[in-house]
Amino acid sequence: MATLDQCPANTPVLVGVGQLTDHWQGGDAADAPSPQDLRRDAAALALADSGAADALRVAIDRIVAVRTTPDSIPGAPQPFGRCENPPATVAADLGITDTDNIYSELGGNQPQELVNEIAAALHADETRATLLVGAESTRALKAAVRAGLQLDWSRSASGPQTDRGYGGPLLSAYEIRNGLGAPTQTYPAFEHALRHRLGNSRDQHVALMSELWAGFSQIAAANPHSQFPRERSETFLSTPSAENYPVADPYLKWHVAQDAVNQAAAVVMTTVGEARRLGIDPVKWVFLHGHAEAKDGFVTQRQDLSRSLPIEKVLRLALETSGKHAADIALFDIYSCFPCAVLLATEALGIDWRTRPVTVTGGLPFFGGPGNNYSLHAIATMTERLRENPGDFGLILANGGFLSKEAAGVYSTQAPADWKPVSSDPIQREINAQLLGEPVDEACEMEVSTFTVVYQKGVPTRGYVIGDAPQGRCLARIEKGDAGTLSALLADDPVGKRALIKRVDDTNIIGTLR
Repeated sequence: MATLDQCPANTPVLVGVGQLTDHWQGGDAADAPSPQDLRRDAAALALADSGAADALRVAIDRIVAVRTTPDSIPGAPQPFGRCENPPATVAADLGITDTDNIYSELGGNQPQELVNEIAAALHADETRATLLVGAESTRALKAAVRAGLQLDWSRSASGPQTDRGYGGPLLSAYEIRNGLGAPTQTYPAFEHALRHRLGNSRDQHVALMSELWAGFSQIAAANPHSQFPRERSETFLSTPSAENYPVADPYLKWHVAQDAVNQAAAVVMTTVGEARRLGIDPVKWVFLHGHAEAKDGFVTQRQDLSRSLPIEKVLRLALETSGKHAADIALFDIYSCFPCAVLLATEALGIDWRTRPVTVTGGLPFFGGPGNNYSLHAIATMTERLRENPGDFGLILANGGFLSKEAAGVYSTQAPADWKPVSSDPIQREINAQLLGEPVDEACEMEVSTFTVVYQKGVPTRGYVIGDAPQGRCLARIEKGDAGTLSALLADDPVGKRALIKRVDDTNIIGTLR
């Protein structure tokens, strides 16, 4: 570590953060928060937080906007229009000129991965100062549609923009055809596999998830930026009710991320040399230390669905390159879209979440799940907490897709001695080398390793099993109208049972379980 005076001028540093939450959910249409307005206001807060807003406006030459949820789903309805150039619109709103404008790809990993990328660009003198910002108005959109209100969210500035698009597919055509889909439909595969490895019954695992989430809800209840600031008990979280209905076995509503939010966050990054030139007080400075990112293959390509190699490897590399161990970290924010993401990360870190809080926000079910942008709120909150506790270290883990894309960063007000970008290529090669081959697309007999049943309005409607056959990994869905197999999956634990798979219309269908 180095003192601030010893810190090289090209060391990247976070100098301003801002975030806001709007609780509008109907009423006067003029008060409905648009994504553009939320991005503008969060960015203005980040500039003001630096204590040198006017100077930073002149210095910022790159604006990166995190992709919204509607822009992440091809064909998603956008009844009030969309902003064609989010970063240029932020620039115009704030009076920032001559910027390089980037619109990110999708994924909850993006905020941390973009901080890693921006830090490397600053270190290489490719940018003087960069604003990273994101927002979601899903709550307002749903409320306005229900109320029959007409809003206009098409406001957009013109100018050049690098739109990085969707990124690679998160599920294969095979997986979609045979039963995987939305996050609530796919994450149960990991949850049940983990449950089985831990030796938990269904009831025991629901109790474990609910205990974990009750602690998260306590933190969210005390966070002024939470969208759902209400403490939830273990009993409430583990008990099906009208307010906590089944979503997909083993999840009830409040076990999963809640996306009906109006939230925005922003950070401003520059170099130590530029921060000094702009007159930004060092009490505002927070440094990125170790960092890493990695991606996994398709779900059916992963050898062990009860683990996540990318989570394990990015956490290890981020700690190693920061010169720290998990025991040295005072604050954590582990991505919390579903319980298994937190349980796998804390297992990899070797820490006990019962004694060491692993969120600074309250997590995606209770703080709120603003699409791809959640971890930017975590970074903003972490920055504020570290400023309050100079010298402490904090760790962020951001997750995208279906445990598909991971990014980690270690932060502190303590300056790194000789900051350098971290290459994650070696761990990516290790992950790629362990992927399975093509899955089974034919009639077979397999041993079930995981499964789920998906509910619609409280009624079980569909499901799937994943397992291993002599030919390889196999995924098969329940045939439409097959109430017997749905009941069998819900009545008893199918993990470890044999399943006969038949072919119907180019799809793997569960025949019998035994």
